[in-house]
Amino acid sequence: MTGSEFDNYKSPFSWRYGSDEMRSIFSEKTRRTKWRKIWYEIASSQYKHGLITKAELNDIKKYSSEKHVDIKRSLETEKKIRHDLMSEIKTFADQAKVGGGKIHLGATSMDIVDNADILVIREALIIILEKIVACLDSLSKKIKTHNKTVCMGWTHIQAAEPTTLGYRFSLYAQDLLLDIKNIEFILDNVVLGKGIKGAVGTSASYKRLLGKNTRNFENDVMKNLDVKAFVVSSQTYPRKVDFLILSALSSLAQSMHKFSLDFRILQSPPFGEFKEPRKKLQVGSSAMPFKRNPIMTERISSLTRYVSSFLNVASSNASNSILERTLDDSANRRLFLPESFLALDECLMIYSEILSGMEISDVNIKKNLDIYGPFALLEPIMMDLSKKGKNRQTLHEEFRKISLEAWDYIELGKPNPLFTLISKNKYLSELDLDLKNLFNYSKYVGTAPERSMILQKNINSVMKKYKNKPKSFSKSTY
Repeated sequence: MTGSEFDNYKSPFSWRYGSDEMRSIFSEKTRRTKWRKIWYEIASSQYKHGLITKAELNDIKKYSSEKHVDIKRSLETEKKIRHDLMSEIKTFADQAKVGGGKIHLGATSMDIVDNADILVIREALIIILEKIVACLDSLSKKIKTHNKTVCMGWTHIQAAEPTTLGYRFSLYAQDLLLDIKNIEFILDNVVLGKGIKGAVGTSASYKRLLGKNTRNFENDVMKNLDVKAFVVSSQTYPRKVDFLILSALSSLAQSMHKFSLDFRILQSPPFGEFKEPRKKLQVGSSAMPFKRNPIMTERISSLTRYVSSFLNVASSNASNSILERTLDDSANRRLFLPESFLALDECLMIYSEILSGMEISDVNIKKNLDIYGPFALLEPIMMDLSKKGKNRQTLHEEFRKISLEAWDYIELGKPNPLFTLISKNKYLSELDLDLKNLFNYSKYVGTAPERSMILQKNINSVMKKYKNKPKSFSKSTY
């Protein structure tokens, strides 16, 4: 974009966040092109029932394509009549001199707008789904590579017990698998059109025009649009649909936020296990030239939080849709629907780029294991000794005292002395412990490697289903 294009406010979603593909789907030109397509399909079906002549239909078809959409002219008309759809009808009708008088015959605005919105939402969901699959593919590779890479597990952001890096990646992958199933369900069962049912959903206007052919007319139009319709509707499709769509998008946002927050913590110097991919000339701070901030995962955290906030708006729209409809959902739907998709589109591209280029520090993973891992092995030692008849409560107290002493050493920057302290403890030294064997972290990751591979089978089945879809997406600009 050139400097002059920034003279007025522009939403960051119009140039900074999201792909050109997603922006195009939610563009005003695409929206109005879909309106014209629906008008044409209505006219086409009405022609079959003798309401429109062949010449009128051909004229409507001629001007229904994108190249004839004249947004500037339509907006000028809207300034005068204050109705966006009627302005587009007038613009369309002025172009189609022969058939213009039959455009929108029997229809209400939401016969056009709501069905067009569903067409747009469906396209956007498919793009989101494909990009989730691309991220899942990258996670799958990480799971295989690091299936037996032992690392420290953390609860309450405190050292807990060892796990494997592959198992941690499996947790993120499992979240995305659930999101894929969720979105597939939404596409199959929720993304339905209003249908062509008129002002309050009763099809009264169409019945007057078509009589007993009303249902056949609606079915014909929706079949040509390749969209299933609700059996019943009011003036709009149920606004619960938006809520359910936003629920699925919010779920995806939560999955990515979880990943991004974990990553940010693991990139922080006290952990130092992960690093985001970094461009050669990338600047971390205008004041502190040494900084290497996790800007990619911070952006994911920021945008996903924003998406989740829209769920309440969609819920309010649905619950406040009084009787057959109100218009107080219209303005906010123009905002939250495109911005939710664009924000997640941006996040998925970043997610994919991180997974493809992230750095994993084996040195720091080992360092954290060496510092904190010994504590995690106290529980299995205690269990083994209890099985041999030792007093569990006495063992617990001895290990507690030794652990506190070991923490004092660690806080002074010294190596964890737990091994030595146990061997010198009067009570424990008499128990003939095989400390060298007991202090083997790789033997205390439970069934993590096996479970990761079980999940891998689920991932493989999804990847097979989407095998012809794009495999990677990256965010290479802002």
